[in-house]
Amino acid sequence: MEVSVIIPIYNEEETLQKIIERVWDTEIPQEIILVDDGSVDGTRDILNQYEDREDMKVIYHQKNQGKGAAVRTGLDNASGDVVIIQDADLEYDPRDYPELLRPIQEGVADVVYGSRFLGASRRVAMFWHLVANKMLTLMTNILYDTILTDMETGYKVFKREIVEDIPLHAKRFEFEPEFTAKILKRNVRIFEVPITFNPRDYEEGKKIGLSDAFEAVWALIKYRFVD
Repeated sequence: MEVSVIIPIYNEEETLQKIIERVWDTEIPQEIILVDDGSVDGTRDILNQYEDREDMKVIYHQKNQGKGAAVRTGLDNASGDVVIIQDADLEYDPRDYPELLRPIQEGVADVVYGSRFLGASRRVAMFWHLVANKMLTLMTNILYDTILTDMETGYKVFKREIVEDIPLHAKRFEFEPEFTAKILKRNVRIFEVPITFNPRDYEEGKKIGLSDAFEAVWALIKYRFVD
């Protein structure tokens, strides 16, 4: 089973090199796909050093489009049997890859979500983000008759064949509800596993905001009725 890791990137010069090293240290992926979404800091200078590596693909968006657009570009260029989406900050720990992949390897899941709310260790921070995540997950469960604990998680792992015929349109952070809605409507096998989580705050570069929560609500409602 070959694994592709997609890393969407926007202005992450402080953490990019470290997260790439952490991903390779797992010795799990066969390729890393780095999608720069129009960064204007020193991110592209870091990416230049990886352009000639055969086990890495470096792709540049000429202007910022959003995380969803970067992930979709990554999916278009992924060749692995299984895809892991990895944020470029240090909130999610690649050392969780073995547990994230296990349900797929054992043949009991097609998609695995890494849940921040199943009891693993996490940094204590940002109460209102927790509330927003819980509310969006509850809304997902009501609309789609499921029991997820963390719809908005950045760790989504899936067989690439699962998404090949799913039309994805998200440009920004509404990727998470769109992807979730569409796989739930297709009745694929989804597992959740606990992951560690080290959230950063806005002073450290966090990008998601209140407007993204409203976009997520709209996406959950819209994709309940359309594809």
